[in-house]
Amino acid sequence: MATMIAGLVLFLGVHLVPAFPPARAALAAKWTENRYKGIFSLISGVGLVLIVAGYALSGDRTRVFDPVPAARTVAPYAMVVALILFAAANMRGHLRATLRHPMLLGLLIWSIVHLLANGDRKGTVLFGAFALYAIVDLGSATARGAVKTFEPMPKYDVMAVVGGTVVALLVMTFHRLLFGVPVVPFSI
Repeated sequence: MATMIAGLVLFLGVHLVPAFPPARAALAAKWTENRYKGIFSLISGVGLVLIVAGYALSGDRTRVFDPVPAARTVAPYAMVVALILFAAANMRGHLRATLRHPMLLGLLIWSIVHLLANGDRKGTVLFGAFALYAIVDLGSATARGAVKTFEPMPKYDVMAVVGGTVVALLVMTFHRLLFGVPVVPFSI
């Protein structure tokens, strides 16, 4: 589990840098904007690989709490919403304009539902860390007014809903192969 925790520290730590605009500006000034983005991407990538590998390699299935049956029931529906929000975060639609931070809201939904549906130690660490990150970053983004303005177009909302739903159905279909747990009757 140490590998996963190291990955979480790298991945979430680097993603928290923008929550502190003076620190981010100092790094970008020191390294140039493009170098900052490159280092950010490199650290994010290494962190993500360590999270995935650490989770997969961790045999720690120690129960921290009993899974919440309601979380398992709503998880497939919540994941559709979360993945629609992930897609909407990068499109100039009404969802993004209205919600302002759809990716963080989607991440919060994903992490809390998975946290409550699992109950084991490695799941609690993983999903708890992402939930905490989403809450902190959402608070920071709201407080500093980190919102881009644009003219929303409905076609992007349609693309987000269709794309997010398709990806959610694919993840649910292959969830057993990817993560060892079937989540819907049609899981492969």
